[in-house]
Amino acid sequence: MADLRTTVRDHLDPDAAAWLDRALAEAATTPHWEADFAAAARHCRRSHHGELADATRVLLLHAARPDIPTLTRLYTHGTAAERRAVLLALAHVEDIGPEALPLVEDALRTNDTRLVAAAVGPYAARHLDAHGWRQAVLKCLFTGVPLDAVAEWPARARGDAELARMLTDYARERTAAGRDVPPDLTRVLAHTTPEEP
Repeated sequence: MADLRTTVRDHLDPDAAAWLDRALAEAATTPHWEADFAAAARHCRRSHHGELADATRVLLLHAARPDIPTLTRLYTHGTAAERRAVLLALAHVEDIGPEALPLVEDALRTNDTRLVAAAVGPYAARHLDAHGWRQAVLKCLFTGVPLDAVAEWPARARGDAELARMLTDYARERTAAGRDVPPDLTRVLAHTTPEEP
């Protein structure tokens, strides 16, 4: 988080950097930080750095340490960008266990590729069960989200025979329909093969 804060500040003009310092201090000590969460994109606009608002919101959530009801409210009532930031922050908010999985599952039901990519980060790698994680991989392949967005996929795919079956079926469906098989499917399928002793 310290490195992320330094990176963000390096891309902000002096006024925006001062705003960030004030917003983070208030997020850590007062309950009045949600307006800054919503306003992050406006303060980062001059930087022309597309992911800067995401990073700023992640920093605010890390500092505020919101509970599950607050995270759920921010996600449910937020813009697509605010929802994405909540998903990205899940791995960095302390004391958040699997209770935030409904937010991940909701994002995986959408066709918004930026939400899907944010949903399959480190938090999902830690907390999605095997079935949910396999479905998340298929969702990425189906929507064109790069496999590298899926945190820890090589370790979770290794030796997974059920995932191999699902991928093989999906590849057959695409081939039968005259469609190309995504290269990422071949990559993950290779990892499902059990290693020789």
